[in-house]
Amino acid sequence: MAERQENARAPGEERAAVLSLLIGSLIFGLIWYPYRILRDAGIDGVAATTLTYGVAFVVGLILFRRSLRPLPRLRLSWPLAWLALASGGCNLGYVLATLNGEVMRVLLLFYLAPLWTVLLSRLLLGERLNRFGVFVVALSLAGAASMLWHPRLGLPVPRDAADWFALGAGFSFALFNVLSRQTKTISIEHKLLLAFAGVVLLGSVLLLAGVGRVQAPAILANGLLLAVVGGVLVLANFVLQYGMARIAANRAIVIMLSELGFAAIASWLLADEAPGLGEWLGGAMIVTASLFSAKMENIEDGH
Repeated sequence: MAERQENARAPGEERAAVLSLLIGSLIFGLIWYPYRILRDAGIDGVAATTLTYGVAFVVGLILFRRSLRPLPRLRLSWPLAWLALASGGCNLGYVLATLNGEVMRVLLLFYLAPLWTVLLSRLLLGERLNRFGVFVVALSLAGAASMLWHPRLGLPVPRDAADWFALGAGFSFALFNVLSRQTKTISIEHKLLLAFAGVVLLGSVLLLAGVGRVQAPAILANGLLLAVVGGVLVLANFVLQYGMARIAANRAIVIMLSELGFAAIASWLLADEAPGLGEWLGGAMIVTASLFSAKMENIEDGH
């Protein structure tokens, strides 16, 4: 009887997981827009990101207070520190890239993350590079070259700061994922709070160094929007973690690639942006590489 009830619940749980991934992808496909509103209101990208993730950290502490336990004493203290730093680089880089560049181009360069994941997994985790790994690396590089190709130089080169921010954000995202696998004994709640804290810490250092400005009048006038974005970030990160924990990697990445579709429609309607031929061609290669990276993970897991 218990087994029947568990099987009956499974389809509902799977639908909830799929819906969670779609909600998370939708949010991250649209999150650039409120940051542009905040920028136009006088709050630059570094300040807006630091403040919204500060809100997310506080909200997370309140929501997760019952499930939080003291962190176990680990020899992995450096990976935890790098985990927080990688989150800071990922989220700050993503926001700055979407504020300074075309949203779809930024997202496609960000989705080079599977390339960095393959290389970092080999370097940090000692994982072997199988045939799918080689294919992911080759196809990702081809996609990047197509998008970054500079006709006058005859080389693939980032064309502006937004490209560099997007590439750095994707690399940081891959590093976060690899380190997250290396720290399996840490709960999701702890990792989320570490991720939020990493953004706040790195953003605060940049602000103190003079990168970005804090304008109190603009912050006070837009306090509600900052708070709402911070709360939405907690929701987006939590539902993605919920879905990824319950859906196989190859299915999860297909669902999460819907973020590109949401962002394409939103950037066209809200910012009048449309990808060029290089973005379409390179994007197709990068998306295909992402799909094969999930297949590669399934083989490594023995499926």
